[in-house]
Amino acid sequence: MSKSESAQPLGLGRPARQWPATWLGAIALMVVFQLPLAGHLVPGHSLAAQTGREAVYWVLSALLVGYILLVERRPLSSVGLRAPGWKSWAFGSAASAIMVAGMACIYLVVFPALGLSANEGGLVALQATPIWFRAGVILRAAWFEELFFRGFMIERLTEITGVRSVAALISLLAFTFAHLSYWGWAHLLVAGFGGAILTGLYVLRRDLSCNMIAHLLTDAVGLFAA
Repeated sequence: MSKSESAQPLGLGRPARQWPATWLGAIALMVVFQLPLAGHLVPGHSLAAQTGREAVYWVLSALLVGYILLVERRPLSSVGLRAPGWKSWAFGSAASAIMVAGMACIYLVVFPALGLSANEGGLVALQATPIWFRAGVILRAAWFEELFFRGFMIERLTEITGVRSVAALISLLAFTFAHLSYWGWAHLLVAGFGGAILTGLYVLRRDLSCNMIAHLLTDAVGLFAA
C-alpha cells in the first residue's frame, strides 16, 4: 500500500480523480437545482405557500448531503464543511461588513446614477413576514446557497474542469442569475457583487462555515436591520 493510500481515511471513498462515474450525477444536480422547483411545486404568495417553498429548499439540501455522503461516499469536508473556528467568524464577519457596505453603495449611488430601480417590493414583502419566518429564510439561504453554489459546485466543477478559476466563475454566474426570477434584472448587480465576495472568500479559505457566517450576517442586516 502506498503512503497516499495508507493516509486515506477509512470509509471516505476514493480520491476525487477516481470518481468519473459520479460526475454525471454531480452535473445533473447542478442543473436540476438551478430550476425554480420550489416556485412550481408550491405556488402562491401566502405565508403558507412561502413556508412550503422554504421546506422544498431544505429537502433539496438533505438530498445534496445524502448524495455526497451516500452516492459519492465522501465526507462533508470534501465541500469545505467543517466546524467553524475563530478564523471562520473573523473572516466571515469581515466579508459581511464588506458586502453590506458595497450593497449600500449600489442601492444609494449606483442605482440612482444608472436610473435603475431595485425590486423593493420583494424586500418589503419579506420584511413584512413574521420574525420566525425571516430567521428561517436567512438560515436556509446561508446553508443551502453556500452548500450548493460554493462548496459543492466549486469543488466538483474543479474536479471536472481541472481549473478552479473556471469553476469559481461558473459558480458565480449561476448564483447571480439564480436571483433573477424573484428579484429582477437590476438586483443582479447586488447578487453579483455579493456572490463575488462569497466566491472569493471560499476560494481563499475553502471554509464553508466561514461563507455561511458571512451570508447569514449579510442577509440578517437586510431583513432585520434595514
